[in-house]
Amino acid sequence: MTDSVAAGRRPLGLYPGCPEPRLYDAVVGQLRAGHYSRRTEEAYVHWIRRFLLFHQRRHPVELTEEDVSAFLTHLAVAGNVAASTQNQALAALLFLYGKVLKKPLGRLEGVVRAKRPKRLPVVLTQAEVESLLRHMDGTPQLIATLLYGSGLRLMEALRLRVKDVDFERNEVTVRDGKGQKDRVTMLPGSIKPALAQHLESVRCQHEQDLARGFGRVYLPFALARKYPNAAAEWCWQYVFPARTISVDPRSGERRRHHLNESVVSRALRRAVRAAGITKHVTS
Repeated sequence: MTDSVAAGRRPLGLYPGCPEPRLYDAVVGQLRAGHYSRRTEEAYVHWIRRFLLFHQRRHPVELTEEDVSAFLTHLAVAGNVAASTQNQALAALLFLYGKVLKKPLGRLEGVVRAKRPKRLPVVLTQAEVESLLRHMDGTPQLIATLLYGSGLRLMEALRLRVKDVDFERNEVTVRDGKGQKDRVTMLPGSIKPALAQHLESVRCQHEQDLARGFGRVYLPFALARKYPNAAAEWCWQYVFPARTISVDPRSGERRRHHLNESVVSRALRRAVRAAGITKHVTS
């Protein structure tokens, strides 16, 4: 039995009848060796699978730069994808050929680029923000308040660890944010009481998880090997943990991940409708 099957992951191969049955393991192995996020892993595997299916499941080493260009053009013309989506597909294929197959792609000629929409940023008035937050409650409301008060992106807030919040300095440290860079932003004073109360509840939940034999959180990069006990420490727990314990698809270990972004996004959409806001609001 392979490690991937033992860990409960999908069978070997990017799809049934994959020309290279172990290509999936090779791609995932390189992604994890490079400490790519789970979301990036899922996205890259998706685009590599789409690329191979587009070319009738031919082995990728048989395909050329022209074939890559044809696929990317298809996404823009027939798929009408956004420029960011096309760029992500390109990044996945550059990774496949450069890191996995060790055959870096040359110059890609004739690619029709997806158009970047010319949109002005949506800015809510203070009254609209207050109305929006009044129509939310619980953890989603707390997260939304943090987003508007500190300028965090949704996934940045959800990935916060307890140690990233400094109540004394009124600071929040964002690890591996946009551009893979750390940065420090402010912790609004108005949110501190509610956030402190929230963390007390999270700590009680963490202690209960430990008593049940769980309580170990996912650690980034090689920290889990360097500090094997850190995963159970309070400082490494997520500020906004999920409501239930789930199986980590990478390791097969049962633990509590951070709250899923869809929970906050749904609550935000409901609040926008309830508040009667007609602007396009996203998290």
